[in-house]
Amino acid sequence: MKVEYLNTPDMGKARRRTSEVDTVDYSYVPSEDLKSRFVGKKVYVRTYGCQANIRDEETMLGLLSTIGVTPTENKSEAEIAILNTCAVRENAEDKVYAEIGEFKHYKHKNKNLILILCGCMVEQKHIVDDVLAKFPHVDIFFGTHDVQDLLKLLDLYIHKKQRYIDVSSKEGSIIENLPVKRLDNAKAFVNITYGCDKFCTYCIVPYTRGKERSRNAKDILKECRELVKQGYQEITLLGQNVDAYGKDLVGGLSFAELLDEVAKLGIPRLRFLTSYPTDFKDEVIDVMAKHDNIMKYLHFPIQSGSDDILKKMGRRYTSEQYLEIVRKIREKIPNIALSTDIIVGFPNETYEDVQKTIDVALKADYSSAFTFIYSPRNGTPAAKLVDNVTNEEKVKRFKELVKALEVNFEKHANEMVGTIQKVLVDGPSKKNKEILSGYTESNKVVNFKGSSDLIGKIINVKITESHVYSLTGEIVNE
Repeated sequence: MKVEYLNTPDMGKARRRTSEVDTVDYSYVPSEDLKSRFVGKKVYVRTYGCQANIRDEETMLGLLSTIGVTPTENKSEAEIAILNTCAVRENAEDKVYAEIGEFKHYKHKNKNLILILCGCMVEQKHIVDDVLAKFPHVDIFFGTHDVQDLLKLLDLYIHKKQRYIDVSSKEGSIIENLPVKRLDNAKAFVNITYGCDKFCTYCIVPYTRGKERSRNAKDILKECRELVKQGYQEITLLGQNVDAYGKDLVGGLSFAELLDEVAKLGIPRLRFLTSYPTDFKDEVIDVMAKHDNIMKYLHFPIQSGSDDILKKMGRRYTSEQYLEIVRKIREKIPNIALSTDIIVGFPNETYEDVQKTIDVALKADYSSAFTFIYSPRNGTPAAKLVDNVTNEEKVKRFKELVKALEVNFEKHANEMVGTIQKVLVDGPSKKNKEILSGYTESNKVVNFKGSSDLIGKIINVKITESHVYSLTGEIVNE
């Protein structure tokens, strides 16, 4: 099948930070042929990676709903299949390749099935070229900046019957008034910034997500106000770096001011992700302390506790500066729960560097952490470094880090036993459908017995057991 390139990925263009950010309203009108072709049909979406990708899935489902397409979890009944990818780690990419291969079977059974590959992976030219060559059953490719073009691409495909590549490697714009189909009736993600300008040497995100850019506060508040009106119980404000909100807006609100305004709307629970240490201001701590509905939980990535490694990573702080911010946070919010991201095995990291990371992590006293072994990303500066540490040694150091961290994880989990926690009920537990599961205000998962009519509600649960990474509890009658 012929391939048409509308836009092609270009890491050089993706690096640029020059132009002004445009904010435009979504306006595409799908053809009548597209509507008649897909009305009543099903779409299967598999999303890998972060909350930003989940938010993109909700937009894609919203767009497809305007032509009568509804979601399904059954691949065999789908007329459209979308693999919404992540490029942060090699493990995520391997899983995508496996699922692309699996869809050859479904395409053979259903000749009308349209397979779409989108998200961060396709922002890399070598990935697009590889998939094009190996998997002729992938019909459409589009990038993170092109989500709003989904219906346009489907229109083109059904009329011309050729493969399409639409990956705009650019600084990015802001598209407002896109249709959305939320994946949860109680918890909602709201983008406040897109992209990142930090260019940490190991990270592909500034290239795949573009320039750091803020939405106008009025649009954010309008979206949040509507969610409150619809009865949502929790909003999470999203950005690759939420603390940078407003830096690119003339006369706009700062992140602390925006957080304050959203909290005033009366949403029962308010969270935000993700923070960058040197952009995290004292004013944000004050706002968090001021509002009871801002959850006393903060995801605060450190990545490494070694100043030498932090410098090589391009992180713009020292371990001492990081711990000073943590000290100020705990001084004003003593009951806060902190989580973090830590990378082990950065090129040429020494055993002493890992010990420094463990030392800083214990001082920061995390309740949980996301820990990773470094994964080189093609096109990033760190990927060019020659590494003198074996993978076997990295795995050994990784296990030592996790073992050290779990001492504090267990301590914090044990402290919750016997307490009554407010839990927002998500639904059945993944491991046992007869048990309900939800999250405390400190973002700890709790499993307990209860009826399905509690889903989407905030209830009191007494914690009866700690399992370090999760808790068991029982409902306390009001």
